Amino acid sequence: MTTDGGTGRADVLVPAVEGMARPLFVLDEDWRFSYVNPAGAALLGATVDGLVGRVIWERFPEAVGGPFERHYREVAATGVPASFEAWFEPLGILFQVDAFRTDGGLVVTYDDVTRRHAVEQARAEAVAAREEAAERAAAAGAAAELAGRHLMLLGDISQAMTSTLDADEAVQRFAELVVPQLADWCLVSVVEDGRRRDVGRAHRDPALAGAMHRYADLRASTNRATAPVPTALREGRPVVIQSITPEQVVAMTTPEARAALAPLAPTGVATFPLLARGELFGALTLVTGPDRGAFTDAELRTAEIASRRAALAMDNARLATAQSRVAERLQRSLLSPPVQPDDLELAVRYRPATQDVSIGGDWYDSFLQPDGATVLVIGDVMGHDLEAAAVMAQLRTLVRAIAYDRQGAPADVMRRVDLAVVGLGVATLATALVARVEQDDVDRAAGLRRLRWASAGHPMPMLLGADGSVVDLTAPVGPPLGIGWSGARTDGVAVLPEGSTLLLFTDGLFERRTGDLDTGREALRAVVAGLAGRPLEELCDGLLAGLLGDGAEDDVAVLAVRAHPVGGPRPAGAVPRSIPLERPALR
Repeated sequence: MTTDGGTGRADVLVPAVEGMARPLFVLDEDWRFSYVNPAGAALLGATVDGLVGRVIWERFPEAVGGPFERHYREVAATGVPASFEAWFEPLGILFQVDAFRTDGGLVVTYDDVTRRHAVEQARAEAVAAREEAAERAAAAGAAAELAGRHLMLLGDISQAMTSTLDADEAVQRFAELVVPQLADWCLVSVVEDGRRRDVGRAHRDPALAGAMHRYADLRASTNRATAPVPTALREGRPVVIQSITPEQVVAMTTPEARAALAPLAPTGVATFPLLARGELFGALTLVTGPDRGAFTDAELRTAEIASRRAALAMDNARLATAQSRVAERLQRSLLSPPVQPDDLELAVRYRPATQDVSIGGDWYDSFLQPDGATVLVIGDVMGHDLEAAAVMAQLRTLVRAIAYDRQGAPADVMRRVDLAVVGLGVATLATALVARVEQDDVDRAAGLRRLRWASAGHPMPMLLGADGSVVDLTAPVGPPLGIGWSGARTDGVAVLPEGSTLLLFTDGLFERRTGDLDTGREALRAVVAGLAGRPLEELCDGLLAGLLGDGAEDDVAVLAVRAHPVGGPRPAGAVPRSIPLERPALR
């Protein structure tokens, strides 16, 4: 059996899936049920005997033309797994479905999420109702045209502040949007580590912009405690002075600041704290001039909403930055540098599919067992985000612990990991390949190494010979992890000649949504052959450059192993490099 679009049949699955705990069925190439477990038949309102051998579209004609048929056919055609929710009217059930193509057929697992979806929908409707009521209250009493402009302003503020990761730029955009709709000029203060800065500055009259900047440069250091900004920051409430008097200006500023303020001729001021999720980020100050008149109720209401939205955008930006740092730390801890055992040279690469997220569901690992064997692991969890990375961390830990403790064959490791995944309730569907580089006394004397591996739905390894030949290693392929497979798994065994290079990779390296598996594997073989004779690190870089260019449709992980002569010196230049974390490699 092969992993590159070969001749696998669903009957491979039938003898070994009796112990599966999750609802599941398998469809053959003619769309007939080749296997249904009891839980799966019960959830479909049928029996196992009543389903096996039947064409799914004939047994469930209501699914024809809907999301079930569309997703199943797409997975069967492209090999790209699918996870989706869809309503099936005849059973009155909302299904959560995961579909994955294997050599044995199309594997489909599913759950009834009707009740959960109803609770989430009710909660979302309640939240939407509250937000709608708040917006109506904010706009009550204002003229229709003015309310429309103000609502558009609020939308523009949200979009402008969330479309940049530069905090100062976001604050400046905020200031430029509220002038002149809400005031003649404004200043936006930002508080960082207890220090206040007037970052956002805008005036409707370009001729007075210079005066505004001169005053703003002095304001933070010259404001008295009774001034609007210190009061709003201290008490966490808006401060509105509709008609400011000369006596108030004297009480709130220094002579130097008053001289800078005089050309601006302020008549009214309104300051709103920037508060979000209980945290104070700064303050928005709106100022009117002699020709504008007092603030209207609509302007003050809109300004207060705008300040809340701006603060929320600033908080979201802070959280996004923190999440990015968490992702970077998580990547560094999980995708650690490979081991470098005697006579073997290992190199790794990782590239996520999602921009600005430095981690996903693909992973690699390598470690030494107590008996001296080198264990190699490559895997692919559904997803391209922190949730997928968290599941990947659980799987990585399970594989490491089980493989190190028992030191068994890779097939046995896979079996025990799958049982642990289901038994511990790790909600995932993942492919993985575990390999072990072995050498007994006889092989060591002969200068040989043997590779033993087992695959759970994962692409087969590739071997680049010292003579430039490229060989696809083949072995029986078991189903992916996460479905509770209780049947036997089988190891593949191959000799690892001196000077050869073993390549383990996830399917993102060669699978494309617009092509078939055979074409992708052929392209991979061609690139590998063209890199024959290159140092291992250059070979890995060449793989990514030749097959991915500047972008990847899916996460990609690569683990390469070069077998140097047993007992001989490592060639010059074969120096291990730490995991590549530079942004160009991670997009």
